Amino acid sequence: MNNPDPIAVFKTEALEQLELIEAGLLDLTRDLEDKAQIDAVFRGLHTLKGSGSMFGFDQLAAFTHHCETAFDRVRKGEAPATTELVSAVLDAQGHMLALLQTPNGDHEAMSAKLLDNLHRAVGGSAKAATQETAAAEQSGSMADTSAAGLSTWELTFSLPLNSMINGTNPLGLLDELRELGEAQVEALSDNVPPLEEIDPREIHVSWRVTLKTDKPRGDIEDVFIFVMDDMVMDLKQIATAPAAVAKKAPAPATDIATDAAKQAAANAADASKAPQQTDAKSQKQADNVRVPALRLDEMMDRVGELVIAQSRLSQMAGSAADLGLRSVSEEIERLAGELRDTMMVLRMMPVASLFSRFRRLVHDLARETGKDIELITEGEMTEVDKTVIDRLADPLVHLVRNSVDHGLETPEDRIAVGKSPVGRVHLSAHQTGSEVVITIKDDGRGIDRARVRAKAETNGLIQPGAQLSDQELLQLIFQPGFSTAEKVTNLSGRGVGMDVVKKTIETLRGAIDVKSNPGEGSEIALRIPLTLAIIDGLLVRVGSGRYVLPLSAVEECLELSLEEDLKSRGRSFISLRDDLVPFLRLRELFRTGTQPDPFQKVVVVSTGSERVGLVVDQIIGDHQTVIKNMSKLHDHVSAFSGATILGDGNVALILDVGHLIAAGQHQEAQLRAAG
Repeated sequence: MNNPDPIAVFKTEALEQLELIEAGLLDLTRDLEDKAQIDAVFRGLHTLKGSGSMFGFDQLAAFTHHCETAFDRVRKGEAPATTELVSAVLDAQGHMLALLQTPNGDHEAMSAKLLDNLHRAVGGSAKAATQETAAAEQSGSMADTSAAGLSTWELTFSLPLNSMINGTNPLGLLDELRELGEAQVEALSDNVPPLEEIDPREIHVSWRVTLKTDKPRGDIEDVFIFVMDDMVMDLKQIATAPAAVAKKAPAPATDIATDAAKQAAANAADASKAPQQTDAKSQKQADNVRVPALRLDEMMDRVGELVIAQSRLSQMAGSAADLGLRSVSEEIERLAGELRDTMMVLRMMPVASLFSRFRRLVHDLARETGKDIELITEGEMTEVDKTVIDRLADPLVHLVRNSVDHGLETPEDRIAVGKSPVGRVHLSAHQTGSEVVITIKDDGRGIDRARVRAKAETNGLIQPGAQLSDQELLQLIFQPGFSTAEKVTNLSGRGVGMDVVKKTIETLRGAIDVKSNPGEGSEIALRIPLTLAIIDGLLVRVGSGRYVLPLSAVEECLELSLEEDLKSRGRSFISLRDDLVPFLRLRELFRTGTQPDPFQKVVVVSTGSERVGLVVDQIIGDHQTVIKNMSKLHDHVSAFSGATILGDGNVALILDVGHLIAAGQHQEAQLRAAG
């Protein structure tokens, strides 16, 4: 069994810490007086600095120290939290990521530039505080312990056995205590086991520290802020400088004795509770296990192969007369189904991990464009396959940037038309059946249909005066090279964004719906399957070939007799509850060269508001479909999105519903134009 690389573990945890710091800073932009967020950002910076130093990321630790110092002054009320400070630390947070990824790179020039911005944002106080800290470290050992306001504290503490495994360095904690004042450290070895029983990864030593400092109790406790829940600590003040004592009359001896007894009882109670708290914390940590995504992918492949093998076994058992074999086959089918469902759940992640990335993006876009923008998210707990989330990140970046640049007006323009000066971008997600619908909506100017048509005609995408439905016209914005921007900017104008969105969504077997009202804004809905690995499918036969339709796209099935088939030739429409629905004869589309069955079937499929009928020879039934990707040689075959292996070992192609619906709608438009 391979032990995890500690550097890789640190980098993973540091990335999570950077995300938490970024989230705290963005929350702070809403309320600069939010002390809880200020403390959260400080703790994140403090943790990153300490762990970076421990694992040899010295540039990261040194750079983060300056940001930590600035927020420490804000936390103590010595400097105000300002928008400039938050922006400076956000810029610094991006640089911390670079220091983490390339620790040996040349970052001095960028570090110096960002630190200058930080010092200006905090009025020079961060730089001054750093210089004062360095001076204090040099002269701390020579401090006069009898100075006014100097107190003596006695601290006894022990850390959990697994502290070093979890990244806590006790020597670093002792160094932080020494920074607070004159410290005498004594190691306590009462609980150290015999040499042959010692695990070098565990901490059995406790410490007693006598600290003389002018800092308050809270600063001493802050040293242990990240291990406080797990450790056993006894902190008490044993002496105070005369100037401080003179302000308060001495308490009677009986009161002192009573207070001492109460304090001793409280310490004993805390000591008795601490192991229970540690056990509870350890249990909570044990409830979650970090697993590399690659292992989940490998496990999913194995489950897929198991489903295929189980399907073959079921087919063999069904044709055999052995009841025992059938019983075993049914039991394996049940267990394989449960394992498949469990594996699917393991790969699911809430879209909150995706949506959280756009808070920073919108913040930066607002600074770049000078627009006031509010990002609203909804449905963050909606879950979708991890692979889908990873592949949706870039398309959503394009869509959000497009909404900000093309959709939202400037504050002045919004006020002129009676809108709030703050533009809103709304990201939402919800599940419908086996699909997740992710919607990007803005309250901007909407899509100018006249400009879209004019640009499409200029680019030769449509013929002048061509008859298009509203949805067909709006879908033109996803054509390669299409852009209505009057000039190229850092955000848009090159026409290489929206076509990437469309291609990515199509590779995910998804679809895009567009709605827009002039002056009210636009709404783009991405309809994405929950998973890309195993789906419920409808197995059909066309000629001698078998094909799979995603069951989530199937609305209903109808019978098409030979007489009705002959009647419909030339128009290819069926009447479905007073609604004409175009249909495609898959036998002709795939050029099977076979005669149709006497009683053909029409499978009505849909994506959003668009639907089309597919004429097949036979509907075989439901099929658990393990999706296999097509090879690069088949990239040009757009009618299929993948393949699967059937129970008899043969291959069935999975139909791309979105492509077939587009073909049906195109056929409908041609027939209407001809009529």
